[in-house]
Amino acid sequence: MRVPIRHLAGHLVWSAQGGVWAVYRLHPGAGEQGVRTETVQGTYVPAQVREDLLEKAAHLVRSLSGAPRLYGLCAQVDPGEITMRMLEGVDPAAGSAARQRGQHPWAETAEAALTLLEGEEMHRRTLWLAVPLKNEKGALAWAGGIGSAWADLSGQLGLAPAAVSHREVAAYRRQADAVETQLSGLAVRPARPAEVVWMVQHALRRGLAEPLLTEAESSSLYGGRVEGGELRSPSYADLGQVRLLEGGITSDDQDLDQDEAEHRAAGRGRGAWWRRGASSPLRRRWLQVETEDGVGYQAHLALAECPKAVAVQAADLFAQLEGLSFPVDYCIDLTLVPADKAKAQVQRKKNELVDQADQYDARPTGMPHTVPEAARDLGEMDARLSRTSIEVEVQSVTVLSVWAARAADCDARARALAALLAGADYRAVRPAGLQEALFTLGLPGTVRPHAVREFTQHQISEDWAMNGALALTEAGDPGGMLLGFDQDAGTTRPVLLNIADAPKADASASFAVSGDPGGGKSVLLKLLTQSTVDRGGRAICIDRTPLREWATFARAAAPGRCQIIDAAAAQVSIDPLRTFAGTAQGAHYALSYLTLQLGIGPMTAAGGVLHRAVEDTARSAAPSMRQVLEQLKTIASGSEGPRSEAAATLVDLMQIVASHPLAQMVFDPTLPTVRLEQDLDSDLIVITTAGLTLPPQEAFAQPEVLRQQPLEALIGRAVLYLIAALARQTAFADPGRFCAIVADELWWLTGSAEGTALVSEVLHDGRKHNSGFFAGAQDEKELGPDRGLFAYRALSRTQDHKIARRGLEFIGLDAGDPELLRIVTTDLSPLRDERRKGEMLLTAPRGNTCRVKVAIPRLQRIASGITTTPGTPSTPAAAATKAAQAPKERVR
Repeated sequence: MRVPIRHLAGHLVWSAQGGVWAVYRLHPGAGEQGVRTETVQGTYVPAQVREDLLEKAAHLVRSLSGAPRLYGLCAQVDPGEITMRMLEGVDPAAGSAARQRGQHPWAETAEAALTLLEGEEMHRRTLWLAVPLKNEKGALAWAGGIGSAWADLSGQLGLAPAAVSHREVAAYRRQADAVETQLSGLAVRPARPAEVVWMVQHALRRGLAEPLLTEAESSSLYGGRVEGGELRSPSYADLGQVRLLEGGITSDDQDLDQDEAEHRAAGRGRGAWWRRGASSPLRRRWLQVETEDGVGYQAHLALAECPKAVAVQAADLFAQLEGLSFPVDYCIDLTLVPADKAKAQVQRKKNELVDQADQYDARPTGMPHTVPEAARDLGEMDARLSRTSIEVEVQSVTVLSVWAARAADCDARARALAALLAGADYRAVRPAGLQEALFTLGLPGTVRPHAVREFTQHQISEDWAMNGALALTEAGDPGGMLLGFDQDAGTTRPVLLNIADAPKADASASFAVSGDPGGGKSVLLKLLTQSTVDRGGRAICIDRTPLREWATFARAAAPGRCQIIDAAAAQVSIDPLRTFAGTAQGAHYALSYLTLQLGIGPMTAAGGVLHRAVEDTARSAAPSMRQVLEQLKTIASGSEGPRSEAAATLVDLMQIVASHPLAQMVFDPTLPTVRLEQDLDSDLIVITTAGLTLPPQEAFAQPEVLRQQPLEALIGRAVLYLIAALARQTAFADPGRFCAIVADELWWLTGSAEGTALVSEVLHDGRKHNSGFFAGAQDEKELGPDRGLFAYRALSRTQDHKIARRGLEFIGLDAGDPELLRIVTTDLSPLRDERRKGEMLLTAPRGNTCRVKVAIPRLQRIASGITTTPGTPSTPAAAATKAAQAPKERVR
């Protein structure tokens, strides 16, 4: 094969067929060469975001001229690449895990992910733009022409290509800078030389193990250098050491049907293909590419016809390719015609239609209906071209490529792709005899073969933009834990999440999930918590379930690194005046707890008396909640008046609470105080509150009903607030290490003003202190009034339509979209379908919303105790046995 590259200078490509191209990477990611913002999107986007994306795509083609070429390539992803992204940024010396012998917990998790992904066909979509630069005039033009001619001859003679002068390099670089200025509104960067070479290697090794794009992104190879006034590049001859054979026959009979195989086995001698028993060349519409690594098969389809009108929701042709069970590359060769020239062409076509109409008038059959329709279409195009002077007509040749290691599989994929396009009223053809020509169009720096011009489609820039050629969907974060898999992608596409790293990127590390019971909320929160701990962070979980499910999970998942505190057993004191002795936080939490417990307002007469008692106690030598009671008795025994009466009332109320067994952890001065530096120094801390009951949710909205609740419920509500405050103070204590506060079914905390204020404080200030809040709720309203501050959001199955609409609005989608409502109410984790458990909609801080399926790592310590479904294995041994006996399923 003829190598398409003659020289490479940065992102400039001197083509072996003549001309110079500038190659750019679209959507390269934040932080790369001045690219400051992420531009990826999710599968589900609001209408306004969709409009913005269409405007950017239209702006791209309007800002360019000539014949640029757009590539949408599926880069092969290796399981080891995913593992390295999981390990990136993990400090092996952080946390108590580093002090344990044996394998690091997160390395164990990454190894399990590697085993899970082994053998899966994975890829990621990448977008590239190649812009041909104008030929220089004068002596540079002569030099370029001679260099191209010599490249053709030197390739046959085995000689080195002609060098390029530094003046020519500088001239084309100035042109490329002007082109890049025109693209300033898009996320784009110049491609690296190794990436340009990777584009060729990818095209040649489809269906085989190809070089990884990750390595090319950081490689400094293949680039030329200006030495002695000339550009000299390394040899690219190895790229052309391949054999292209259109319709090649495999060595065995795998691509022949049974009748043809039997006919061939009978032996019909040599001669024509029908006499040899071989399959017809018209049926072998693929390209056999033989390299030193093996033989791969590719099928290239050309878009031959587009529908005249299509709904906006179904117009994103290229975005729909992601739903196929195999990867698809596309190459779009564009010819951009300015509005004035396009209008002149339209006028000529109008004149031709008038002549045709006059000829048809003389016939008895009259004029066919296609003529008025064509006149109508031309009139609409003329009107749209006249609307603005910056409009352009896009004349495009689109090639779609599929591949496989076997010719039969490649042929089946090509047929499936053609069927998908036909269902959307697009006609794609796989022309026999043109497979090599269509393949050549996908190589950077090649001239468009003349034979493919018959597949040219004519569209206005706005219509072309709706095809979704610039759409790049990505779920989750670039690195972190393996949360699960993208369900909107037909192939295996892992979803990573790195919440603990969000504060370093100036984002909130808060996560909220809402949905019906059994939708997977608790499992998701446990996986997030475990990944935080295993990666070197900390987590403080408040477990209010009677089953103590979080305590069970912690003992199995983090043995030797967890601390279980049973608050209801009153083994340690959580008295804030003793725990935070001598600090303003102690008095603040004590006052908030007492006002909540006693049901009084802070700005009432009783609230004022209580405030004075707490402040006086906090300044004493031995502050405690019991001492506050004694201080109130002193005020009550003083002179008569409103203050004395209010204090007496408070004494009576506090004595009722202090004498109750559930409140001993607050009022018993003989209990040892919980020690923040020891008791709460473990990686995973679980505070269980089983035995503390709560008022029903309905009571929180009605103060009169709330005051009539049983004493146990009122004590449980206030003590849970105090425990949450203790968790907040602990999380904020060490900004150098990420800490997550985890609270499932958050309604018990946001049902009170004090609890709502605590959640709001963590959401507002958590990023500054390198901490976050992980919360779950059955209704997004239960997340509190500041729920908009949650950066990561998930929505699981929600069967109630009203709650589902609120959930869709919470994750940033259109609550009135009937299709989205159907997905949330009936198509997320369908009941009694074990294969689809854990499905939910996930939104990351970058605004990319996708449907993911949460995957539980195949590790005994994590799989045991993570679910709460009745009848599932509850012991580590039982869970491990079940996991070992279960056959390996496809990760989707």
